[in-house]
Amino acid sequence: MAVLLWTLKQTAPASPYGRQVVNGFRRKKQLEGFLIRFALLPVVLLASISAAQEPPTAARPDPFAPIRFMVGTWRGETNGQPGKGASERSYAFELGDAFLVARNTAVYPPQPKNEKGETHRDTGFISYDKLRKTLVFRQFHSEGFVNQYVLDANASRGDTVVFVTETIENVMPGWRARETYQKTGPNTMVETFELAEPRKEFEVYSVCKLTRVK
Repeated sequence: MAVLLWTLKQTAPASPYGRQVVNGFRRKKQLEGFLIRFALLPVVLLASISAAQEPPTAARPDPFAPIRFMVGTWRGETNGQPGKGASERSYAFELGDAFLVARNTAVYPPQPKNEKGETHRDTGFISYDKLRKTLVFRQFHSEGFVNQYVLDANASRGDTVVFVTETIENVMPGWRARETYQKTGPNTMVETFELAEPRKEFEVYSVCKLTRVK
């Protein structure tokens, strides 16, 4: 269009008819631009209204919400079948926050109930099973046992989280274990570890009262 207008100017600069043609092309161009803008106006308005009416995206539920209170470093006293001892443990999200990793060390000094004393260590990984839509806790013990727990949704409530074993490696068939974590304050919790022999009920093996130190 610009080339055509320039050609008309060059070929008929002094002709009234040429000026009319040039002015006509200009008016036509302006009219076309106005019509295009007018035609697009409803589309722009409709898009704006639709965007305003779209509901905000709902936040996804946090599958780790029941256990987030455990994050940190904890110290405390443990008491149970091995005797009295001291426990230090940590809970931290690792591997892109896909796992809550638990590292625990419990030291039982020599005592009448446990003359030689002992040191127990375990490392655990809590993950979210998307297929089953539940938390799974895999716990590796220094004695060679591997416990795989699943969240007991019926027993877990409020500030209490309960895991019950699905399988235990390197132990006679039929044994079960249960871990209960109870939040008792902003920086305190109690862990209760229970064991059940085949065809028997759970018995408390140890109770650990912990305080978060950082």
